[in-house]
Amino acid sequence: MIRIANLNAYKLAPAARGSATWQARVDTIRETRADVLALQEIIVDEGGTEPEQWEQQAAELIRDLADLCGLTATVGTTVGYPHGTAMAANAHRAWWTAVLWNPDTVQLVDGSYRPYGAPDFWHGCTTARFDIGAREPVLVASYHGDPFRPDARAGEALRLKGIFRQTGGVKPGLCLGDFNSISAAEVEDGQGGRQYYDAEPYLDMQHDDLEFQVQPSAVGGIQLADRRPTQALLRNGYMVDAAAHLGAPWQPTVGHWQDGQGDPDPWGARRIDLILASRSVAPALSGYQAHRSTAAEAASDHLPVYVDVDPNSITKER
Repeated sequence: MIRIANLNAYKLAPAARGSATWQARVDTIRETRADVLALQEIIVDEGGTEPEQWEQQAAELIRDLADLCGLTATVGTTVGYPHGTAMAANAHRAWWTAVLWNPDTVQLVDGSYRPYGAPDFWHGCTTARFDIGAREPVLVASYHGDPFRPDARAGEALRLKGIFRQTGGVKPGLCLGDFNSISAAEVEDGQGGRQYYDAEPYLDMQHDDLEFQVQPSAVGGIQLADRRPTQALLRNGYMVDAAAHLGAPWQPTVGHWQDGQGDPDPWGARRIDLILASRSVAPALSGYQAHRSTAAEAASDHLPVYVDVDPNSITKER
């Protein structure tokens, strides 16, 4: 089995090195025992760092974290990617996503690393392909959804769909990340019908941020979650939401930090950190979990999630 995990590391900055929260992040990543880890929210101080230093500081931070966790993010230095680290950012913002992996269990496919930034993604999206022992390499994407523009998130989802597209179908792979939105995955309702795996969380809320999460013009009415991003990715089984696909007990990934710890959170318990697998990978999924521990609850306002993948059960795209 190969374990694929995700963690939004909550504004992980160079100044965090050596702190209690730095150690909590290291401990949390070690606890997941991931073979491949998608990481979000690596940042540098935009106001206190010259823009030409942003990439190098972020790369050093990611490599330091990877080393302490028994992982790597090294892709080799080239003219195009002088930082030599599997990471991506919108060039106008000092926020990165990254992909880390265990070189003893999976192998990066040479030349497969690709970072995507603006205008495709408000936060960067990092992609790479890995030999995990399946019939062909799998594509892994680390994605961080736009937090404030639902229409932009819907556009980002179409770009993600294009990244995974191949002629006649979808590449074998997994898209992991902080989607900043509620999944459109459905499950049986026990009465012969279908219902959303994630119940509607916003119906009774009245705070100022509702426009960022509910369907357009729904504030003050029936405040249904805007699920457009994952609707596009899940349509016709192009991808599956691992938690719903496996029938895992519902587990929130955010909401465990109370106001006053980190950023104020008006949303409560939600599941916005997702693992989506393309249809050829779906039969190989098992063991989905939102990892909760003392370290994980201290490390970030997001809990890590992971899923196990049996390489021998990945099918050929029809």
